[in-house]
Amino acid sequence: MTKVIVQARTWQLLNLLADGEFHSGEALADQLGMSRASVFNALAGVVDYGVALQRIRGRGYRLARSWQRLEFDEVLRWLGKSAVQFDVEIVPQTHSSNALLLQRAGLDTANGRAPSGSVIAVELQTAGRGRMGRAWHSGFGNALTFSLLWRFDCGLNALSGLSLATGVAIMRALNRLGAQGVQLKWPNDILTTQGKLGGVLIEAQGDMLGPSAVVIGIGLNCSLPDHLAHRIDQPASALDEVCRDTPTRNQLLAVVLQELAGALRQFAQDGFAAFGDEWERYHIHQNQPVQLRMADGSVVSGIARGVSDGGELCLETAQGMRQFNSGEVGRLR
Repeated sequence: MTKVIVQARTWQLLNLLADGEFHSGEALADQLGMSRASVFNALAGVVDYGVALQRIRGRGYRLARSWQRLEFDEVLRWLGKSAVQFDVEIVPQTHSSNALLLQRAGLDTANGRAPSGSVIAVELQTAGRGRMGRAWHSGFGNALTFSLLWRFDCGLNALSGLSLATGVAIMRALNRLGAQGVQLKWPNDILTTQGKLGGVLIEAQGDMLGPSAVVIGIGLNCSLPDHLAHRIDQPASALDEVCRDTPTRNQLLAVVLQELAGALRQFAQDGFAAFGDEWERYHIHQNQPVQLRMADGSVVSGIARGVSDGGELCLETAQGMRQFNSGEVGRLR
């Protein structure tokens, strides 16, 4: 699939159209100091990244669905006193917020490396990644995609179970926002009965004995328009299906960050053992027969009995209790 790169003029126009009202081509051109032909050309390809744009002669241009922008001041307002814990940056587009933040985490510059609590939230991610190299598909304004950098004094060997603890933090946030029927799938998927709501991708730098830096990438579907649903190769769901009052993306980002900060401090002190019982309460396969597909294609069947203190999946198999730290788990049919 061709990667879409949105030009600066197009972003400027989309910002002006974000209110969902009609704007004439002449008015848009005057505001940005360009010709009407340039306006037309800049908006010609927006359908490629999921923007439904109406063009009506005599009235001008309008987004068929108003764009709920990520706004720095709004995120800070929702963060309140906890804003001091984070260095938030909102970027229009990037290939991968994880890749960009990982680069900054290890880059020694005159200003130092990116501090713990650095956040990059992206309006349009053109090469988002999920677990096991899968693509993460998100449209324009339909999802919240962001990455958080967190530094630990401990080494990489002490971070076992961090992705599961992150899942618990996301569940705490979604519970605060009134989401119903959301569960966790080992190791790092957020699900509803309709399908996948979101996921976590964690990448780390550092030594086995410490210190270490972790970039936590999170993607959550806020809505799921038809043009995006058709690109996803698995059942998917969105927050507007499980929340009576769907939060804005700015509110969602702030609440998830607040819960992440608390969970990451708790993890640094107590490890994943402090989260195990809570994670199992959200576990969609808890005490259910499942099959685990391994990287080599082999399959292990058993009863899911939760997770170990290190985050490994515990399966009760015909050969006894076994623990696994990788694999793709699914319900036994």
